[in-house]
Amino acid sequence: MHSKSKQRGISFIGLLFVGGILAMTGVIAAQAFPTVIEYMAIEKAAQRASAGQSVVEVRAIFDKQAEVDTIKSITGKDLEVSKEGDKVVVAFAYQREIHLAGPAFLTLKYAGRSK
Repeated sequence: MHSKSKQRGISFIGLLFVGGILAMTGVIAAQAFPTVIEYMAIEKAAQRASAGQSVVEVRAIFDKQAEVDTIKSITGKDLEVSKEGDKVVVAFAYQREIHLAGPAFLTLKYAGRSK
């Protein structure tokens, strides 16, 4: 006598759906990763620029570092330079857009400041 055993697992359509979701996530992550690397370079450049004594000097130091690290999202003009006590503080904020499909974009907003 044979008893019917129930099959368990994922159907082919389910597998295609999950695979499609994973592929889309991978593509978005691959496009977002360089923006994270650039953010870290901007953070490092802002930290170096905070050694400057004037706004002009801070922006010049940042722009030189931006050239070395190929930073394209912001320039020295976009920095907010202030003083807290005797310390120069360099702050920045910007956003990057990643085109998804048709009219859809993923907007990434980055902000930071020197320590």
